[in-house]
Amino acid sequence: MKVGIDAIQFDIPKIYLPISVLAQQRNIEAEKLTKGLGLQKMSFLDVYQDVITLGANAVVKLIEQENLNLSEIAKIYVGTESGVDSSKPVASYILNLIEQKFGANSLQNCDVVDLTFACIGAVDAMQSCVDFVRLNPSKKAIVIATDNAKYDLNSTGEYTQGAGAIAMLITSNPKILAFSKETGISTQGVFDFFKPKQTIEKKAITKNNANENWFDILENEVTIIKEQPVFDGQYSNTCYINRITGAYENFKKESNQNDIIFNNWDLIFMHLPYCFQGRRTFIEIFANENQELVNNQIGETNKDKIKALSKSSEYLDVVNSKIYPSEIASGNVGNIYTGSIFLGLLSALYYSAQENNDLNNKRTGFIAYGSGSKSKVFEAEIQSEWKNTILKTKLFEVLEQRTEISFEAYEKLHKKELKSAVLEPKNEFVLDYIEKENPVLKGARYYKFVE
Repeated sequence: MKVGIDAIQFDIPKIYLPISVLAQQRNIEAEKLTKGLGLQKMSFLDVYQDVITLGANAVVKLIEQENLNLSEIAKIYVGTESGVDSSKPVASYILNLIEQKFGANSLQNCDVVDLTFACIGAVDAMQSCVDFVRLNPSKKAIVIATDNAKYDLNSTGEYTQGAGAIAMLITSNPKILAFSKETGISTQGVFDFFKPKQTIEKKAITKNNANENWFDILENEVTIIKEQPVFDGQYSNTCYINRITGAYENFKKESNQNDIIFNNWDLIFMHLPYCFQGRRTFIEIFANENQELVNNQIGETNKDKIKALSKSSEYLDVVNSKIYPSEIASGNVGNIYTGSIFLGLLSALYYSAQENNDLNNKRTGFIAYGSGSKSKVFEAEIQSEWKNTILKTKLFEVLEQRTEISFEAYEKLHKKELKSAVLEPKNEFVLDYIEKENPVLKGARYYKFVE
């Protein structure tokens, strides 16, 4: 029995900042970002948006596109690293919003949960749901990847920001993709990228040595939780390479394949923290599988030879045919953490559908990564109804309809200085308010749907 993705939808902020504008303001040569990293536009949240509105909006589109009966949905699993609460999951917020729109208690018997492992959390969520449907073929599940990739102003990660959500329907006999049962895994506990709970002594804020009540905080220390991560870009890249190469080799073992397995993949989907990350790192797997080609390159060291191989016609053929289609949307959206690999999937299939490519029964490879760090490698087979289902998303058309914002507006949004929306919301969920007074509801987030 085949199990996999039956349908897919997405939600992206309607505003963006051109990367060329950011480059100019930061005194960076624009081509280093546009041609060097493949970056074109950076999506950014408006004042009324967060990961909950993005995820809920993506699910609404999916439900309406597929005319889903909510009583058939057994699970809604969310992959995110942008949670808004240390206890209450994003999934429970989204369930409540869906019931607001489609009827009270319509998902009362639905299991919901968040899975967090940096950028691979949504892959973990999806595989959990795939396993569930394999055991319960009549059941359906929805997987949501929703995240806001935000970095400090003037940091080396600033130009890789982005935000968005992907929602996927998981069923038996799917219309788009059916997944293999085998998965290659490589894991190591490292600090390449993380979002720690940091503390500061209260007296540094109050300028008072006495530990007095400060906004209901009785402890001597105040906990600080930032949306922006602590990261080491170069080390993170090394971890990325080590994990994906390890997971790839493990997948060969788990699936009992001894040949060059990516030769059997018509498309390759990778986690893209920036657009060209996949092509820049897949060269390591390509080199390991083509040692004779490496030896034939000019260079004093193996590193020099691999760099030369990355510019060879043999490798560029792989990039252009198998990786490039997944990069198109990434370059125009930015990093969306857990959703990046699935945005790549949607991008590649939408591009292929527009090109009228015949992908029926073709195999694809997924190379997922999450900092901290873990990689998973697995395969999927494209199903016969993929094209019509993918074209329903209108991916490229939606991306073209977004509105450019000024650099001034971007910085004010980043600093959360704007109080009114850049664009008025329409046909979407919005954050209405956060309770600040009621002591038993302080911090509760309330949402509404704007027609």
